[in-house]
Amino acid sequence: MSEALTVAAGVVLVVVAYLLGSIPFAIVIGKWFWHVDVREHGSGNVGTTNVFRVLGKKAGTLVLIGDMGKGFLPTFVAGLFLPPWFTLIVGMAALLGHMYSLFLRGGGGKGVATGAGIILALMPWVFLITLAVFLTVLVVGRMVSLASICGAIALMICVLVFDEPLSYQILAMLASGVVIYAHRSNIRRIALRSEPRVTFPWNRHQEGQPPSAGEGTRVGVS
Repeated sequence: MSEALTVAAGVVLVVVAYLLGSIPFAIVIGKWFWHVDVREHGSGNVGTTNVFRVLGKKAGTLVLIGDMGKGFLPTFVAGLFLPPWFTLIVGMAALLGHMYSLFLRGGGGKGVATGAGIILALMPWVFLITLAVFLTVLVVGRMVSLASICGAIALMICVLVFDEPLSYQILAMLASGVVIYAHRSNIRRIALRSEPRVTFPWNRHQEGQPPSAGEGTRVGVS
């Protein structure tokens, strides 16, 4: 592929990645199949976690697949045909599309699921380790936001430990930084000990009462 053709293909794929990332699956699936706008319920966020909380496991799983897929697909294609630096830009375009959606006038989710899809496309082993950190913190701390932040930090560490290509390291640093920044309000609530906690089936008996609708009753990814 000539340099000019590579640049042209890269630009097209960046645009496609942003547009694909901009698709708000939480809203599309919520309205089409459940006739519910998740922005009007729960936290009001259009990420996967709020869908799990508001609509349940089936809807949340569909949105999780969609949000991860829109990060995975364009990044995977870019990794096959484009230089690493273009792949970095494609991945970031998908992530920014999710967080600052064209179809939501700049609104969007917090980027964890889409970011996970991007990392899965490029660095499967790093993805698995980051996922393990996320799940461990989630089970122990019972806060999706804290698990997401710790997963982002683990990602930054992993790409350095495994000596991934420089472009992938930069992508991981940028993506992690953007995700952590998107959780700044959650960080304040964590510090104030007012962040909602996930209630797992094995916690309900200990708490002595069913969780309220606003406290994050299901497991998800923001």
